[in-house]
Amino acid sequence: MNTFEQLSQDARYALRMLRRTPGFTVVAVLSLALGIGANTAVFSLINTLMLRLLPVERPEQLVELLQKYPGEPRGNGYWSPQSYAHYRDNNHVFSALIAASPPSRVNIRGEGFDARLASGEYVTGNFFSDLGVKPAIGRLIRAEDQAVAVVSWACWKNWFNLDPAILGKRIIVEDQPVTIVGVTPRAFFGLLVGTRTDVWLPRNNNSPSAGLILMGRLKPGVSIEQARAEMTVLYRFTIEERFRNGKDPLTRQMRIELEPAGAGLSLLRDNLGQPLEVLMALVGLLLAIACTNVASLLLARGASRSGEMAVRVSLGAGRLRLVRQVLTESLMLSAAGSLLGIGFAYFGARALVRIMTSGRQIIGLPQPFEIDVQPDAHVLLFSVAIALLTGVLFGLAPAWAAFTSRPASPLRESGRAGETRLRRLFGKALVVAQVAWSVALLSAAGLFVRNLANLRHVDLGFRRDHVLLGTLDPSRGGYNDEQLSGAYQELLARFQAIPGVRSASLCAPTPLSGAGASGFVSVQGFEEKPEDRRYISLSWVAPKYFETLGTPLLAGRDFKIGDSQAAIVNLALARYYFAGGDPIGKHITLDHATGTREPRSYEIVGMVADAKYYEIREPTPRTIYLPAFQDGGVLAQNFVLRTNVDPTAVMGDVRRTVGAVLKTVPVARITALSDQVDATIVTERLIAALSELFGGLGSLLAAIGLYGLLAYTVARRIREIGIRMALGATPANVNRMIFGEALGMVLAGLALGVPLALWGKSFVAILMHDLPQDSVAPIAFGALGMIAITFMAAYGPARRAARVDPMEALRHE
Repeated sequence: MNTFEQLSQDARYALRMLRRTPGFTVVAVLSLALGIGANTAVFSLINTLMLRLLPVERPEQLVELLQKYPGEPRGNGYWSPQSYAHYRDNNHVFSALIAASPPSRVNIRGEGFDARLASGEYVTGNFFSDLGVKPAIGRLIRAEDQAVAVVSWACWKNWFNLDPAILGKRIIVEDQPVTIVGVTPRAFFGLLVGTRTDVWLPRNNNSPSAGLILMGRLKPGVSIEQARAEMTVLYRFTIEERFRNGKDPLTRQMRIELEPAGAGLSLLRDNLGQPLEVLMALVGLLLAIACTNVASLLLARGASRSGEMAVRVSLGAGRLRLVRQVLTESLMLSAAGSLLGIGFAYFGARALVRIMTSGRQIIGLPQPFEIDVQPDAHVLLFSVAIALLTGVLFGLAPAWAAFTSRPASPLRESGRAGETRLRRLFGKALVVAQVAWSVALLSAAGLFVRNLANLRHVDLGFRRDHVLLGTLDPSRGGYNDEQLSGAYQELLARFQAIPGVRSASLCAPTPLSGAGASGFVSVQGFEEKPEDRRYISLSWVAPKYFETLGTPLLAGRDFKIGDSQAAIVNLALARYYFAGGDPIGKHITLDHATGTREPRSYEIVGMVADAKYYEIREPTPRTIYLPAFQDGGVLAQNFVLRTNVDPTAVMGDVRRTVGAVLKTVPVARITALSDQVDATIVTERLIAALSELFGGLGSLLAAIGLYGLLAYTVARRIREIGIRMALGATPANVNRMIFGEALGMVLAGLALGVPLALWGKSFVAILMHDLPQDSVAPIAFGALGMIAITFMAAYGPARRAARVDPMEALRHE
C-alpha cells in the first residue's frame, strides 16, 4: 500500500471516529473555531492597517517624510510647498518626491448628479507617474495639468455607473470647473490607509493652503539611513522657515524622520498599531487555551482508546502509523475548526471595525475614513499556517501517548482501558496550563476595563451629559461677516426657545475635537526664558458658553456681546503667569497666533476651571478664551446646546431652526458631546470590549477542559469510588475528594498564572501608557474568577460521583 492510500485510509478512519463521537467533535471544533477565528479577525485588521502593500510599482522603495517636534510622541507629516520644492530640487537620494494634501471633504456638483460631499486630494503632477499607477480608463494627472480631475474606480461605479463617457465630462469641485480625464484602477485608494479618496485634482496656486504629505522613492542602492542623513542637512531649510513664521525657539530642536511607506500612510496605524499588537497577544493566549483544551479532551479520549491501540500494535501496526493516525484526526479537527473560524473571522473583523468607529468620528483622523478588511493572500496564508500549527500542537499529546502505548498492559485489565500515572499527570498539567493562561486573560480584561472606567470618570472640566454639538458650513452661504454675526445671534436666541433646550452658545473648537489654534503670549511683568516658552491654546467662545458646558467660572465675568479686547483664561495659565494671584484686569499680548494677523493686547475679564480640549489623557494646557463675536464678525462655527432631555431628541428642531434663520448654510455635523468624548477613547473601548470577550471565552474553554477531565476521571474511578463508599465514605467525602482535586489543579494554575499576569501587566504598560499599575485588583479578579469557574465546572462530576451506588459499581466491575 503506497503512502497516498495509507493517508486516504487514515483520513476515512478519522472521519468515522469523529462521526462516532459527535459531542466531542462539536466541542473540539467550536473551541478551535473560536481561537482561530479570533486570531484571524485581529490579524485581518493588522494586515489591512500595517502589512498590505500599496498597489503601486516597487512599494518597498517608498518612504514617508516626517518632522518631529520636541515632546511629541510621533512625527507630523505636513510640509509647506516651499519645503517640498527645496527637497525635490536639492536631494540626491530620491528618484522621485511626490506631494499630496491630506484627504478632505470637497463639494462636487455637475450635470447628471446632485451636489454632494466627496473625499478629495490635491496632488503634484508627478504623483501618479512616479508611483507607477496606471489608469483604468483615460489618463491620470500630468505636470502641465490645471483644470482637470481624476476620479476613483468606486466613484466611477457608484456615481457614473461605469459609463466610459465620463471622460471629458465637466464637474464643479469647490466652485472650480474641472474636466474628468481618467479613472484610477480599482485597487488604488490613495496613500492613506483608512481613507478612500473619490477625486484627485492637480495642485496649483488655487489649491487649499493646507500642509502637504511628502513621500519619496529611494534610488536603487540607497538605504533609508543614507537618505535620512542627507535629508537631515536639507531639513535646516524647514527649521529656518518655521522659525521665521512662528518665532518658536523649540523649532530649532525639531528633527526630520523617514519611515518605510510601502504599506501606505496611516494615522489609524499610528493610533491603533500598538493596541492591535496587544490584542494579538490576547487572542494568541485564547488560541493556546483552545489548543490545550482540545489536547486534554483528545488525551482523555485516547485513554479510552488505549485498548484499541494495543490491539492494533499487537496485530503489527507500527508506532509511527499510530502517531500518523492520531495526527490525522487532529489535523481534520483543526481543518474543520479553521473553516468555521474563517467564517467567524469574516464577521468578527467587521465587528472590530464597528467597535472602533461606533458610528462616530474618530478624533484626530482624516475624514471620511474607511477600513476595508477584505481577506487577501496574507490572511489566507495566516489561516493555513495557524490551522497546521494548531493541529500539530494539540495533536502532540495524544500522538505521544499513542507512540508510548504498551499493548500488554491494557489487554490484561479485563477490558478496562489502562492509564499510566504519567498520562494522568500530563492531563492535569494541560488543565493547569489552561488555568494559568485564563488567569492572565482575565487579569488583562480587568486591567483594560479599569483603565476605560478611569478615563470615563476623569474630570474633563465640563459636563458631558445632555449636550448637543453641531458644526455649520457658511463658506458658500453668501453671507458677509456682519450679516453672519447678526444671523448667529438670532440663531442662539431661537435655539434657547426650543422646548427642552436650557442654554446655547458658540465655540471653536469643540471639546476634545482635536487641536485648535495656538499662539505665544507675553505678560507684562513676567520674564520667561526662551527655552520655557510654549504655545498657548486658543478658543473662541460666545456668551453663556461656560454655563452651557458646565465649566465653573472661578473669578470675573463671562463674555458679553460687544467684547473685542476681552479674554478669559483658565486656571493653568493663571497659575503659571500670575503665580496663583488674581489675573482679573491684567493685560496679555498674543505675539503670534494661528488665526491672528498681528500681536494684539487683551484684558483678562474672567478665569475658569481647567478643561480638556485636545487630549483626554494629558494635563490641561494653558488656555485663553477669546470672544467669538468681535470686529463685526463671528469667529466660531460650532454651536453647543445644553438640554433637559436626550440631546438627540432636539436634533430635528435644531436643523429646522438653522434652516429658518440661515437658509443657505448647511449643518455639516451634529452629535452628542458624550459621543465625541467616547470617540477620543476608541482604542481603550476596543481593547476593553475585546479583552472582556476573550477573557470570557478563555474561561469558558478552561471550564470545559476542567469539566471534561473531572468527568472522565469520575467515569474511570467508578470502581474506586464504589469501594470507598462501601468502606464507609460518605457523599460529602467523595465531594471533597473531587473538589479537592479540582482545587489543586486550579491552585497550581494560579501559581503559574499570577506571575504570568504580573509580567504581562508590565509588558503591556510598555506598549500602552497610563494603564493603572498601582493595584493588584485585576489579578485578584482573574484569580477569584477562575476559582469560581472551577467550582462550577467541578459541581457536575462531584454530584455524579456522590451518587454512585457501591453495589452497582462493584457488580459492574
